[in-house]
Amino acid sequence: MPRDKQTPQKTLRHPADLADHGLVAPTDVAALERVAAQFAVAVTPAMADRIDPTDPDDPVGRQFLPDARELLVTAEELADPIGDEPFTPVKGITHRYHDRVLLKPVHACPVYCRFCFRREMVGPGSDALDAGELEAAIAYIQDNPQIWEVILTGGDPMILSPRRMGDLIARLNDIPHLGLVRIHSRVPVVDPDRINAEMVAALKGARIPTWVMLHANHWRELGPDQLAAIGRLVDAGIPMLSQSVLLRGLNDDVDTLTRTFRALISARVKPHYLHHGDLAKGTSHFRTSVAEGRELMRQLRGDVSGLCQPTYVLDIPGGHGKVPLTQDYLTPQGDDGEWLVEDPRGNQHPYRG
Repeated sequence: MPRDKQTPQKTLRHPADLADHGLVAPTDVAALERVAAQFAVAVTPAMADRIDPTDPDDPVGRQFLPDARELLVTAEELADPIGDEPFTPVKGITHRYHDRVLLKPVHACPVYCRFCFRREMVGPGSDALDAGELEAAIAYIQDNPQIWEVILTGGDPMILSPRRMGDLIARLNDIPHLGLVRIHSRVPVVDPDRINAEMVAALKGARIPTWVMLHANHWRELGPDQLAAIGRLVDAGIPMLSQSVLLRGLNDDVDTLTRTFRALISARVKPHYLHHGDLAKGTSHFRTSVAEGRELMRQLRGDVSGLCQPTYVLDIPGGHGKVPLTQDYLTPQGDDGEWLVEDPRGNQHPYRG
């Protein structure tokens, strides 16, 4: 067993450091070094502080601590599971949907999730856009007036300094046809001190709104520091949504999902997406079946507030976009407008119309 956990003062990036702080067993370090050689490791102090090292299934630890099972790659797993590469007209841009683009100014994150669908593209030393590449990416957005929304992702764009973030938000606000900037980030949870007054001010555009999409998978991630960081954003008028990933053994039960989505709503964050696990290399131990996910959503629909209901989605491999994996509540009964509609508890009722 690891010795008593010590809260680190800086981000832990090597299995030996994780062992020194009691987060993994010293006897596991050699195997975990092989994982770290292939997939980046980083655990911030804020997340290390929320890991219970005595619990091998700790829901925070499982998200960020390397696991020897990551070295098992199944036949269906892909280096680019959602198909970013074919839709990259210039470096840093993914243009898969007509009215919106991804803009990836950085490819590093404050933490590295063990189930990340971009895990082969992000990590220390990964290329950030240099000044010329960023200019070319912004020029692409300027030259395509059908683009209404820019989604800042990466990597995690909130590792940018407030000055750089403010400059980027201002540049996007100067493009007349844009109507929304959305930022996908883990930072309010994994490094909440970054959400200071300067960062909040940098996010507020002069003309168009900035929305923040928070990635959180379990209520245990949301401690006092995390809730305070979220509060600083929402109190400043920045709307927040959340996206979560359905993860086997971590949040794939109704009680955990309910508590997680209620915690987010209580923090004024609207659950938006629950992602089916992507076919990223070395992540099969995290994936549920679609049938399991649909059943969980059916159970949530019956007894949990509608505000707490995200859309369960699959990002189709190959770059074909997201689709909802929805329950079909209607069954046609002939051609004259007669239906059977199923209620949240599985009972069927006739409906005409």
